[in-house]
Amino acid sequence: MIIALNNKSNLEKEEFNSYLINLNNINTTNPIILCPTFLNVPLFQSDKIFLGAQNVSKNKSGAYTGEISASQLKSHNVKFCIVGHSERRQLLNETDNDIAEKIKLLLENEIIPILCIGETQEEYNNKETKNILYKELMNALIGLSEKEISKIIVAYEPIWSIGTGLIPTIEEIDTNLEYIKSLLPGNKVLYGGSANDENIDILKTSNYIDGYLLGGLSLKPDKLQMFINKL
Repeated sequence: MIIALNNKSNLEKEEFNSYLINLNNINTTNPIILCPTFLNVPLFQSDKIFLGAQNVSKNKSGAYTGEISASQLKSHNVKFCIVGHSERRQLLNETDNDIAEKIKLLLENEIIPILCIGETQEEYNNKETKNILYKELMNALIGLSEKEISKIIVAYEPIWSIGTGLIPTIEEIDTNLEYIKSLLPGNKVLYGGSANDENIDILKTSNYIDGYLLGGLSLKPDKLQMFINKL
């Protein structure tokens, strides 16, 4: 099981240093990917955890004030990068085209994209989930070869579940992940959205989950250890 941790805009410098000590003490054979804020990327030290990023510029290096390029991430030994998180789609107006450009640049720099897709509450209520998953997947993969596509990790995150404490039924999760895998049969698919140490007993009964993208839980190494112990 892949365990991807999204710190979002949390943990100041000293907090991150203490957090990293605790995270390095996590006992697991599962691969862990840590995606800290950009400011904390240079502070990362671990021989057991993979370093990831939360975002990347859609442009190559140049006159793009405030942006971080894929080549810069590579120079810091970043191996993975979250792309298309719903918070960036909704709050920062990130488009499917932006996401496709980012994926291309990441792959050119040998960084594995973690592509987030998922439906809103309204889309869920209107039974549009599969249509949304198809659109977001296909738009993100435009112009990529089969070999490039095979490297991408997909994270299914129902937007209405993120940070709410609510999760879909295991039948809904399996239906959606099975659909994603029918489109991309060779790719790993993670689940994200209010996964925690209390509902993992339900989630682990899934037939299709290859790992988890964790937000709030990523900030609590003690709870994370409990979560991992139940996998």
